[in-house]
Amino acid sequence: MKTMIWLAFVVLAGLWTGLVALTAQVIDWLLAAMASGQATDLATAAGQWPVPAWLALWVDTAWLQGLQAAAVGLVQWLGQVLPSADGLMGWVTPLLWIGWGLVMLLLLACAVAGHWLAGRLGAPAKLRQA
Repeated sequence: MKTMIWLAFVVLAGLWTGLVALTAQVIDWLLAAMASGQATDLATAAGQWPVPAWLALWVDTAWLQGLQAAAVGLVQWLGQVLPSADGLMGWVTPLLWIGWGLVMLLLLACAVAGHWLAGRLGAPAKLRQA
């Protein structure tokens, strides 16, 4: 049981890390396109985002379009708060990784609690005597 708990932790941590890394890469690309003046329309820029080589085999295009739309919405909202793309570039990625760290701490706390509960409950008394 303990092995299953830690295996679930590793799988969830890997998925969460990949999602945050992909989101950070999309947002950095959008902000760089805005700062250089290449992208006049954020929706067009998000549609032209090249899929990274490490992700090409793993990504479903429908899922990627949803992520691109979410990134466009986030960048547009942040663009209203801070009108300079240079100002956004300095703190969006660290903010994403701080959120990643908080979720990882939550996942780790759940895994440790599950490990402790699995050890505490153990096997039923009839199985221990057999």
